[in-house]
Amino acid sequence: MKEYVSFETDRLWMTPTSREDAAFIYELMNTPKWFQFIGDRKLHTTKDAEEYINVKMRGQLKKLGFSVYTLTRKLDQAKIGICCLIDRKELEGIDLGYALLPNYEGAGYAFEAAKKMIAASFEEFSLTKLYAITKPENKTSQKLLQKLGFSCIGDIQLDDEKLPNRLFELKRD
Repeated sequence: MKEYVSFETDRLWMTPTSREDAAFIYELMNTPKWFQFIGDRKLHTTKDAEEYINVKMRGQLKKLGFSVYTLTRKLDQAKIGICCLIDRKELEGIDLGYALLPNYEGAGYAFEAAKKMIAASFEEFSLTKLYAITKPENKTSQKLLQKLGFSCIGDIQLDDEKLPNRLFELKRD
């Protein structure tokens, strides 16, 4: 089995999401904020989550060498969220994403993980720019993206969405 790169920050381990994360992914993707800001992925059981991981997440990992990373807190080994680089058909580039379980929001984990993922995207994966997409009403995420150096460049219509989303861009220095 091929070994994929993992990352580490001061407080987090960032490992490629695997079938062992199915219960966690099921919990995360069924939180109210996930539904509000990301959308329903139709995961009704942990078995659905396992299939989603194997097809969507691991499929891209095998193809591109990067995908979704589970964030595990070093302090207590709690799985707290994800940070990802997603290849979307609607973009001519890679989309940076992140999400945390509600109990871990507001503690700087998303910033810490996203900052590491940005560095990895440019240094490890040789990308020259990144995109990020948020719902217009997700002001918290937009503020975080701006803190990370992203600029809003307009709106984008995703195939599975009724309304357009905000599109942000970050270019490598």
